[in-house]
Order: sequence, then C-alpha cells, then structure tokens
Amino acid sequence: MSTTRLAAVAEGFGRDLETAYATIGRLLERARAEGTGLLALPEACLGGYLSDLGAAGQRGSADDRRRGGGPPALRLDGPELERVRRMAGDVVVVLGVCEDGGEDRYNTAVALDGDGVLGVHRKVHQPLGENLSYAAGDVFEAFDTPVGRIGLQICYDKAFPEAARAAALDGARIVVSISAWPGSRTAPAADLARDRWKERFDLYDRARALENQVVWVASNQAGSFGSLRFVGSAKVVGPGGEVLAATGVDAGVAVADVDVDEALAGARRSMFALRDRRPDAYGALLRRGTPSGTPPGATPGSTPGTTPGATREPSRA
Repeated sequence: MSTTRLAAVAEGFGRDLETAYATIGRLLERARAEGTGLLALPEACLGGYLSDLGAAGQRGSADDRRRGGGPPALRLDGPELERVRRMAGDVVVVLGVCEDGGEDRYNTAVALDGDGVLGVHRKVHQPLGENLSYAAGDVFEAFDTPVGRIGLQICYDKAFPEAARAAALDGARIVVSISAWPGSRTAPAADLARDRWKERFDLYDRARALENQVVWVASNQAGSFGSLRFVGSAKVVGPGGEVLAATGVDAGVAVADVDVDEALAGARRSMFALRDRRPDAYGALLRRGTPSGTPPGATPGSTPGTTPGATREPSRA
C-alpha cells in the first residue's frame, strides 16, 4: 500500500508577487512538514486574475492590459517560476500564471518541482471576456510526475466533459483542476455556500472524477478581487465521485491521503468507464457542425448577430 498526500488550496491571491511568494512559502512549509506529495494552488496565483468579466468587464480588462494594470505576464523560464521551483523542493506544485508567450498571453497552469517544470497547460475554454486578455490553448494531455501521471485544466475547462476525458484517455490518474471560479454575478446568494455557481463548481468536480474514474484535485481562489467574489471550495475527490476532503467557501487547504492505484482499481473493478466506451457510437463528437436546435445563422458557442466566441455562455455568471 502506497499513499500520496494530496492538498488542494483555497486562498486569495492578488497582483502583488511578494505577497504571493510569502503565501506560497507558508503553504509549502506546511506541505513539506506533513509529507505532501502534490500541492495544487489556484489559477492566477502569481499576479492575480482579471478584475472583472462580462460586457463591462471586457472593456475594463482591455483597458487594464493597455495600461499595464492587469496580471503581469511571466515567462515559463523566467525568475518568478524559478523562485517557486526553488521553494518547491520535492513537492509537486501546480500553480496558475499569466504566461508571456511572446506575441500572445495565455492563462496557464504549470506543474513543477525542485527539478524543474514537469508539465504545462494553457486554458482552452474561455468564459465571457477572457478572450480579450488571453489567447486560448488547444490541447489536453497527461504527463508523468513523481506522484504519477497527471492531467491539468483550468477553471471553465471543467465544464466540458471532453477535457477531462482527453486527459484520462492519455493515462492521467490524477487530474488537477485549478480555478478562479466566482459566485454568481447575476443572482448572487447572500450565503456563498448556497450560491448556484458554487453548487455547479462542486457538481463538475464530482462528476468529472466519477465519469473518468480518476482522482480529482480542485483548487480555487477565495475571498474577493475586483468585482469577483470567489467560492473557494477546494477539494480532493475520489474516483467514485466521493469528496475526500474539502475547504468549504473559506480559505484553507483540503488534504487527503490516497492510494491512487488502489482507489482506481477499486472504482474500475465492476464498472470501467474508460474501457467500456463505444467511440463508434459517438459520431456527433467528431463533427464540427451546428448543434441541433441552434438558431439559424448562429455558430456553435455564439449568439446570432454577434462575433463568434464573444458571447459564449459565461462560466462566471
């Protein structure tokens, strides 16, 4: 029996990098003391997320970028991630940055340890307004780490079952989903724990673990930033969809000791969701046409009379 301690963080991170380093250092000190193998930090934990989303948020985010007031763009081989690498030691750390990709910026998740970068994921699915600040990634894949083969995704990616499935089919046994997922903007609940977008966040985490029979590690921003109020709710979910540890809506760390091999073998003993797939019956997944029921003249992911991609159903409404 070989267990791995998995830790998912709910914490607030803003623009100031020195404050972020102090927070990460504190979390890593605890992680090493407790024998943690994997520490998942939130999306945009180095430099903070966008301050707003939606129609007004789009204009604000674009203005922020022109003024240099948005998230700092960091190179993957730059001193900022190198500093985290030196702090990480033998802990596998997953964290989010605004990546300087040369001509483009990306909302990026990076897995690293003291030996260097282990894997990178650029956010593929962009909620309303994010496309004005970031270019989109285009792949979901798994990679090997000291804690096993893992896949990465960011926030709205979790709303698309194909994203987690692609990583699972590439051999991911652990999927780390990092987020800056806020509560509802259009109908906010007074009690954040009952917010409808908090409930959706939790449902996605459990469903993706269950349908792919993987261990799911979900981090998230907590507190508020700009106009956004984040739902926290970091958690570790087993391959049967059971929540093994969770923070609730407050800042904290969800920690679970998991024998990944045993957990996956148990979940797949009588029902093997990946093995029993029938790709021959899934032809619609391979076609890029207009979904049935889409209004005439509309393209998938858009609203008639608008620019495709500019008015997608926001993940942060």
